[in-house]
Amino acid sequence: MPETPTSHSPSPTTDSPSQVIFNVPNQITIGRLFLSIACFAFLGTGFYLVALILFALAAGTDWIDGYWARRYQQITQLGRILDPFADKFLICGVFIFLAAVPDSEIVPWMAVLVVAREMLVTGIRSFFEDKGVDFSASWAGKWKMVFQCAAVLLSLLNLTWIEDGTSTSEAPEWLEPSLVILVWISIIMTVYSGWGYVRTALRLVRQA
Repeated sequence: MPETPTSHSPSPTTDSPSQVIFNVPNQITIGRLFLSIACFAFLGTGFYLVALILFALAAGTDWIDGYWARRYQQITQLGRILDPFADKFLICGVFIFLAAVPDSEIVPWMAVLVVAREMLVTGIRSFFEDKGVDFSASWAGKWKMVFQCAAVLLSLLNLTWIEDGTSTSEAPEWLEPSLVILVWISIIMTVYSGWGYVRTALRLVRQA
């Protein structure tokens, strides 16, 4: 779900508070938060296959709640806040947990970079939207999320092989090199997309 609706998006609904809180997209988003917590718990205790399944389900709900909100015009102020928070909670949390696991191919500085980027972009977006400036998610930001999710899924798959006691020679030959490539692409996209937001912010400041 885009973090900020574009000018073509439907206006937020004017339902009662209870309807806003419990509409379908927000329920799905809240479900993503609980799936994320469960994923962290299993990841932290070494149940990597379960964590992989939970992560895949949680990541999938991001598309579902966004589609539902746009399709049925259920975009709300609560959803605009809760949805990006759930996304950041999931991806930042998983990177942090994986950085502590050997053979994940994700090291601590990568997790720090991912978290720092999300904090920076959130701050920039909040600043400009408070001034009424549209600061919608960029294509680079969306692809960044795709590559991050792909890297996490392959990392968890790789850890699943190790957890099962399977030697690396018996794992699919494409797994480890693909994991390394995806991790680095996700980090490059993290930096690139973050710089894009900074560049846009600087341009808007100069125009002010």
